[in-house]
Amino acid sequence: MDGLLSGLKVLDFTYLLPGPFATMVLADLGADVIRVESPTRIDMVRILPPFVDRDGKVSALHAYLNRNKKSIALDLKNKESISVIERLIDNGYDIIVEQFRPGVMERLGLSYDRLKSVDPSIIYCSITGYGQTGPFRDRAGHDINYLSLSGIMGYSGRKDTGPCLMGVQMADIGSGSYNTIVSILAAVISRLNTGQGQYIDVAMADGLFPYNAVQASTELAGGDRSGYETEVLNGGSLYGFYETADSRYISFGGLEQQFFTEFCKALGVEDLADGGVMQFGKLEEARERISGIIRSKPLEFWIERFKKVDACVEPVLRLSEALESEYAKAKDLVVNVPGPDGNPVPQLAHPVKFSNFKPRYRKTGGKLGEDTKAILRSLGYDEERVKNMEKKGVFG
Repeated sequence: MDGLLSGLKVLDFTYLLPGPFATMVLADLGADVIRVESPTRIDMVRILPPFVDRDGKVSALHAYLNRNKKSIALDLKNKESISVIERLIDNGYDIIVEQFRPGVMERLGLSYDRLKSVDPSIIYCSITGYGQTGPFRDRAGHDINYLSLSGIMGYSGRKDTGPCLMGVQMADIGSGSYNTIVSILAAVISRLNTGQGQYIDVAMADGLFPYNAVQASTELAGGDRSGYETEVLNGGSLYGFYETADSRYISFGGLEQQFFTEFCKALGVEDLADGGVMQFGKLEEARERISGIIRSKPLEFWIERFKKVDACVEPVLRLSEALESEYAKAKDLVVNVPGPDGNPVPQLAHPVKFSNFKPRYRKTGGKLGEDTKAILRSLGYDEERVKNMEKKGVFG
């Protein structure tokens, strides 16, 4: 069958991680996505090794984030480039995703108001750190800053060391990318019902506030303020990680009493079971006992011990182990995608399973502007016009 999002046409003006990840998901689900890239301001993602082509021009990360997309190279400071964008909109590319600082698209002549005059039903999504309004709208930021301002890092860490760095881009993907996807699809449904498009302001910092769902609900209702190691999920209980004899770790997440009881039985500390995962008044003593027992045996021992115990215990895998794990293979979480040279490139798969749809991985992201001339021809530009545009530096 056709893709779930067949018929959606997207112009992608984004770079780095949040926008490209969002539009990759849309492309995986069947949307027609054209990545509009600057021929002079190279996206840092393009130059991060390793590379998946012989020429060293397509990085593995770029190949992943731009899967199933076309690429057109346009110097947006050239007025003729703006006419190309307008013609693309006239040809149905009526979903815009951009990731510049506030005001940049307006200076280029590509603001929402300008493009809305070309197509009143356009859906236009801007992704920034702090949004289009407010005192921080012009500030630079990255994941660590958004996590800090949202309050998350104010209780995610340890009393003696403070906040802990995260190894993943929680704000970029969890907030930026997925709020972009949900918002665009919501706007598409609204347009189907009303015929009207709209402007979408996605702020990565704003999108992290709902991650405080449990603690914020408590504090806003007048409950205790959160802090390091004060809550059930942040070190204030036996929920957590435990080191093994070979300097590896296991995770224990058995919050419910039945899971905690099974955990205690497997460790031979049945006397702790009645105290539950919080162990009020004797948490440190209980943690030291459990830590000592787990530290006495290697990881493999605990994997076997808990294999048939229903206690929410799993090993902390290195990424290489996770990608090669029985679980990942059974769920097809890694797929081979045709790369720039035609050779298969292993990439992370779309993670959601549908009963009547399976994503098609047609191609990885490729070289900058590799589809420029083909796209222009599809818009009705003849060869002479394309050559003249090339001479004028429209494509860089």
